[in-house]
Amino acid sequence: MANSPAPAVPWYREVSRRQWKMFAASWFGYLLDGFDFVLISLVLTDITKEFGLSGVQAASLVSAAFISRWFGGLAIGAAGDRFGRRPAMIISILLFSLGSLACALAPSYGVLFASRIVIGLGMAGEYGASSTYVIEAWPKRLKNKASGFLISGSAVGTILAGQVFRLVVPEYGWRALFAVGLVPIAITLWLRRSLPEPEDWKRAHRRGGAPDGAAAQNVFAVLFTGRFRVLNTVASFAAMALLLLVFTGRLRGLAVAGAAVLIGAVFVSFMVQFGGRRWPLIVTVTVTVLAAFLYSWPMQALLPTYAATELHYNPAQIADVVFFAGFGNAIGCCVAGFSGDRFGTRRAYVGSLLLSQVLIFPVFAIGGTRLVVLGALLLLQQLFGQGISGLHPKWISGFFPAGQRAAGLGFTYNVGALGGAIAPVLGASIASRLSLGFALPLLSFSLTFVVILLIGCNVPALVQRRIHPDASLPTDFTRNGLLGDDDTAPASARAPA
Repeated sequence: MANSPAPAVPWYREVSRRQWKMFAASWFGYLLDGFDFVLISLVLTDITKEFGLSGVQAASLVSAAFISRWFGGLAIGAAGDRFGRRPAMIISILLFSLGSLACALAPSYGVLFASRIVIGLGMAGEYGASSTYVIEAWPKRLKNKASGFLISGSAVGTILAGQVFRLVVPEYGWRALFAVGLVPIAITLWLRRSLPEPEDWKRAHRRGGAPDGAAAQNVFAVLFTGRFRVLNTVASFAAMALLLLVFTGRLRGLAVAGAAVLIGAVFVSFMVQFGGRRWPLIVTVTVTVLAAFLYSWPMQALLPTYAATELHYNPAQIADVVFFAGFGNAIGCCVAGFSGDRFGTRRAYVGSLLLSQVLIFPVFAIGGTRLVVLGALLLLQQLFGQGISGLHPKWISGFFPAGQRAAGLGFTYNVGALGGAIAPVLGASIASRLSLGFALPLLSFSLTFVVILLIGCNVPALVQRRIHPDASLPTDFTRNGLLGDDDTAPASARAPA
């Protein structure tokens, strides 16, 4: 009698207990990221009253993290590539802890602003280090699940922040909310105290020390210990200074446009240096992330304003709207993990975004008369529209070898994340002529199709093949990219010494 086929093993049994522990330690870090993002927005009115801030100063506290995020992603990511993912993850959480404590005790606007810059460093480092850690640690066929499940932590953090705000701030004030944020930080540090390094990083580290030295060069070393180290250091300070002037409202009109061009030139020059002949791909990936932030963040940042000003909802109803959106985002990240592993990252991305656009106009057409119906539509729209961003770390990191993965992911994502600072301004500008109920779906509908084309057609890989075909890799067109078995870049793709 022939043997019957062995039953298929459920996917979750393919993940070992150690890998689940590695995931939990990283997931709590992402929860902190989402918690802090919403937290500063929730208490902004209280902070403004206490310190007597202007509207520009208040908004700058939200934008302050963007000044430092790009450098945090670069520096902490490079530390993760050089010394291990775990030390980089611990550095990120320590920066979170220091920044949150300083916010709780801040005696002035200046100290609070500086604290937010420190938190920005931690947020950026967390994204690059933790995502590469989990994606490298999990089985190859589950890497989309690893990415999507991990990013769900950020959405859960936004939901948790709203509920903690309801309980803590009315009774104890806004400073207590930052103090409460130290609790998950302590839990995360405890979970990370004895984590092993993923095998992908170990292999790359051993290869880097071998006589043939096949591993890609460390990003930070290329930029700040190479022949252009002085120029790059000056350029870094200049970029931060210009971002500071923009986000504090010191520059206006054409001066902002000029500053944006100079900042962009600095970032592109860095990509050319550490990316070698792979720079066209890296630049195009960053543009894709920027476009993704431009379509998604107006909804996230201005949805409460829309609910208050055009739907005339009270604070409890606004909190419900935020909850529906955040819950849909959290579920969507997990759904993205399943669809990405089932259909491939790019196909899942395109399909999910197309579904989101079927729902975007009904969300704003329903009005505010039926909160439950609006909430259900919003949940589904965010599930497909924002939840699919859970695949961002997997998609981006697949283009980088392990020796540059954390820094490459951290830098490109957080440079693209500047779109999150631009998007609310863009949405508000359109709404000044039209209504938010028209501006938000218009932005989402138009810019989402830009992202669909960039990711669906694999434009970064095509641009790379067009400009420097000798540095184009076959893995650029596969499901896992450099997250597959072949994790080395050709010599022509590496940065010069």
